[in-house]
Amino acid sequence: MNKNRIDGTARQMHGIVREAVGKATGSRGMQMRGTAEKITGRMQAKLGAAADAMRRGA
Repeated sequence: MNKNRIDGTARQMHGIVREAVGKATGSRGMQMRGTAEKITGRMQAKLGAAADAMRRGA
């Protein structure tokens, strides 16, 4: 595992929490920022997974 996978997963979890808080409080802006952060984290984690696969030669 590399840093991108770890950071991406952490960012994704932070986005999920932010999105849930936005839904609970009725804050559409916070909900949208959470969704964006969740997607960004997912992409960063996939980038890390691809780098790991390249290192392994798979």
